[in-house]
Amino acid sequence: MALPEQLKKAIIQMPAKEKDKLLLRLITKDKTLSDRLHFELIEDSATIPERREELMGRIVRTSKFNQNTPGWVLMDMRTLSGDIAYHVKVTKDKIGGIELNLFLLNTFLESYSDILRTYSSRADTCALYIAKKAQVILNGLSKLDEDYRIDYIKDANRMLQLVFSLCSKMYARQMELPQEIEL
Repeated sequence: MALPEQLKKAIIQMPAKEKDKLLLRLITKDKTLSDRLHFELIEDSATIPERREELMGRIVRTSKFNQNTPGWVLMDMRTLSGDIAYHVKVTKDKIGGIELNLFLLNTFLESYSDILRTYSSRADTCALYIAKKAQVILNGLSKLDEDYRIDYIKDANRMLQLVFSLCSKMYARQMELPQEIEL
């Protein structure tokens, strides 16, 4: 929401103590802003590797649950995907977002390949999600500088191989995803 110029000037002219009080009250109402400020000011933006490792650990732990339907697998992937999106929002770690999403998809597709092998009406939503997630990852990779992209080619090709060997292959073909990417 844009502030009128008069209000901006009035806020700037407020005593520092009052501004600080208002600022602190506003920050507590927005968890994302609070987490972002904590990351930038307290952690000094230096904890990105630790945050990535923590998310990767959570992905591995969740992938070891004994899910027996594509619906449960999808629910876990969506939850973790939301955690990754929040990480990117707080840290502005776009490369980490691509890396973590690639790790998420590869880990889950390998862990649950037996459940996701054949297409069925029960697997339809999960299959579509997998294909769309792969497309988002590939779009993110294409935006990276070539020097960074090289680091992810092997994992991206492993992801594509899994996407085209499981229930998601029909959607992957419809979306015209490549079966392999090259430099």
